[in-house]
Amino acid sequence: MRFRHPDGTAVHLAYCTNVHPAETLEGITAQLDTYAEPVRRAAGEPVVGLGLWLPVDAAAALAADPAAVTRLRGELTARGLETVTLNGFPYRGFHAPVVKRAVYYPDWSEPARLDYTLNLARILAGLLPDDAERGSVSTLPLAWRTAWSRTRTAAAARHLQALAAGLARIEEETGRTVRVAVEPEPGCVAETTEQAIEVLSDVDHDRIGLCLDACHLAVAHEEPGTAVGRLLAAGLQVVKLQASSALEAADPHDPRVREALAAFAEPRFLHQTREAGPDGSALLGSDDLGPALAGALPGKAPWRIHYHVPLHEEPAPPLASTAPVLRDTLRALFGGDHAVTDHIEVETYTWSVLPEDARPVGAAGLARGIAAELSWTARELTALGLTPLDLTPTAPAAQKEPGS
Repeated sequence: MRFRHPDGTAVHLAYCTNVHPAETLEGITAQLDTYAEPVRRAAGEPVVGLGLWLPVDAAAALAADPAAVTRLRGELTARGLETVTLNGFPYRGFHAPVVKRAVYYPDWSEPARLDYTLNLARILAGLLPDDAERGSVSTLPLAWRTAWSRTRTAAAARHLQALAAGLARIEEETGRTVRVAVEPEPGCVAETTEQAIEVLSDVDHDRIGLCLDACHLAVAHEEPGTAVGRLLAAGLQVVKLQASSALEAADPHDPRVREALAAFAEPRFLHQTREAGPDGSALLGSDDLGPALAGALPGKAPWRIHYHVPLHEEPAPPLASTAPVLRDTLRALFGGDHAVTDHIEVETYTWSVLPEDARPVGAAGLARGIAAELSWTARELTALGLTPLDLTPTAPAAQKEPGS
């Protein structure tokens, strides 16, 4: 799915395949038939974008085999799918029974993170549609905060410098531009856009920028327009938007609200929870929803929880989503005279751990849910003045018979 901003920018809309559990190249290819093509059909679109998630072993195999990349691109094209962005945040095991903090390892102080990200960039250079201006790879905000040190900071700086050099080599060799987008997230070294500006002050801003996740912005209580303005003033590019909504509880002290929230306290993913402090400025935080409910937070002000909920429908009362923050983020990025970014990835990876009565039934139900999220986002973009592009394949012109 693509849109044209009034300034002429082609904006790509995709959904992220980290919602699917495949870890091997064969499994990733199979999920195109199981999920991705049904999503496209349910959305009623001739072409749908995929923000592919390629775990480390599959990425290493693909990066070492350009012919396999070409075959994967052919598999995508044959199904009406295209890829301009990859999600390089999870390294492997994203659908293990318990993920929690494991998703932040290896971090940017470790060479393995650099190698993985450069493999993804090389693969993406081979997957990009011919008419795509560039590709993007999102990555973690350096590391989870608790083990960070000056030594690791220095190592991360070296690896980001090597990343920029590697991206330049890929562009020189392939003619395709791929940028890497650091994604601020609560609890990490770069939790907010202000912290991201600080840790990325010395990187190559032409090749390394920001991935804005609207759920993370909401949990950090950042105002999207202010955050985007801050990034642009610092010379950092918004390489990619992850369209997502957080879970919100207006009155976490209410027993009914706490009962509803308990259904979202699940064992696989980390659900960082933030509450405005008594002075209205500093946030109070818990690294997960379970401890927050157990008393780690006072519950005297609304909670925002790092739990990606479906974009197109609100959670059952008395809970809500931060969809208004997502709308404000879309407005900040696309509502002005110029598009601030050109890649959007719908990233609701939590469908399988939603409370049981909210989970989709089977692959077909999941495909319909993802398609509904894409359609919701498309309507929001259209309301901001972007024009959907017709990607229907053009039939080849009929050849005239000789002498006709």
